[in-house]
Amino acid sequence: MKFMQIIDYKTADFDGMNDVMERWVEQTRGKRTTGHAVTGKDRTDSRHYVDIVEFSSYEEAMRNSRLPETDRMFQEMVALCDGMPSFTDLDVVREEQLNAAVARRFFHEVAVGGNMDAIGEMFADDYTDHDVANEAGSETGTEVIRRDVTMWRAAFDFTFELDRQVCEGDDVVMLWTWSGRHKAAFMGIPASGDECTMTGTTVFRFENGKIREGWWHFDLLGLMKQLGAA
Repeated sequence: MKFMQIIDYKTADFDGMNDVMERWVEQTRGKRTTGHAVTGKDRTDSRHYVDIVEFSSYEEAMRNSRLPETDRMFQEMVALCDGMPSFTDLDVVREEQLNAAVARRFFHEVAVGGNMDAIGEMFADDYTDHDVANEAGSETGTEVIRRDVTMWRAAFDFTFELDRQVCEGDDVVMLWTWSGRHKAAFMGIPASGDECTMTGTTVFRFENGKIREGWWHFDLLGLMKQLGAA
């Protein structure tokens, strides 16, 4: 179970506090167990800050706290604070990446499931598509997605395995494996009935909860070889 610690404190020397954190990051390279930390400043009190630190488990958090560098950082941090910082320990009981859920929904519900009506719910009207298979390079509009999904679904019966999904800011990155049966003509190649596989990466950039831009990189040459065209 993921674990989070919230550290609440006040300081008039945030630059000094930041220097303490930077030294800790450098000194604990290869030893620390935290993978994600966020610092926020109170909009109504410029001396009030909150750190949110994420760990894969409570046990990993305890390992991190026992590092001598962590103890030294804490002492330096307290010296810069107005009073003693407060700590809140949280077991994560629900975690939801809304953009990531939309991205998964596209692959499973639209690409594989064929629900074209959902495209308007997921993609911005001025969506921009960048596709290695597109000679034009980039195209704009949701009709691009509708056209491409229709083309692939007409030529193959296929599934997507989402091997990895990474979220950062407004971007969702997916590494996927596509598996399909060639059932109809594709790029001038007659139906072969062959089973094919292909790997690729898709990056979706979100704005206001919808996919605003997409980049598609996949092994089209490898697929064409499997179909006997290259």
